[in-house]
Amino acid sequence: MSRRDEILDAAGELFSRRGFHATSMRDLARAVNLQGGSLYAHIDSKEELLFELVNRAADEFLYNAEAIPAHISPKERLERLIRGHLEVIVRELDYATVFFHEWKFLNPELQSRIKARRDDYETHFRKTIEAGVKEGQFQVEDVRLATLFVLSALNWTYHWYRPHGKLTLESLSKHYCTLVFKTLGAC
Repeated sequence: MSRRDEILDAAGELFSRRGFHATSMRDLARAVNLQGGSLYAHIDSKEELLFELVNRAADEFLYNAEAIPAHISPKERLERLIRGHLEVIVRELDYATVFFHEWKFLNPELQSRIKARRDDYETHFRKTIEAGVKEGQFQVEDVRLATLFVLSALNWTYHWYRPHGKLTLESLSKHYCTLVFKTLGAC
């Protein structure tokens, strides 16, 4: 692991636990056993770290969504989207926490870049639900609202999920799919 990756991992853990503003560069340097000034040999700013963490999480979410074959049924596609989303949260809990909670502390230009990526990701869910409605697999009056509902439920998982808790990724995904499909009136 490179020194930069060590710094990113430490920043992910500190930002997710304490928050972006409550984490000082001194805290970060201490976490990776560097002098404060030495940290700047590896990074330009704390905001640069925040953007990279948020962007990496966005990469993970988008990669999973884009890897789902287009030819499968909307219901199966949505099941894979749900599983992929939860997988990223479970595997990258610190990064996901920073993605969902701390991105708003980026400057407006960087925020707009993240919002565009978030919107691209949301489109995968919306188009899948829309296709499911057209094919009669889902019974939904407002596709956009249904999409936001599903993503909101999935996104909130980072607040309560614990890696060593009793829910495995498999059982978590199964429960979420059951709840989401009931909500969407899946046939």
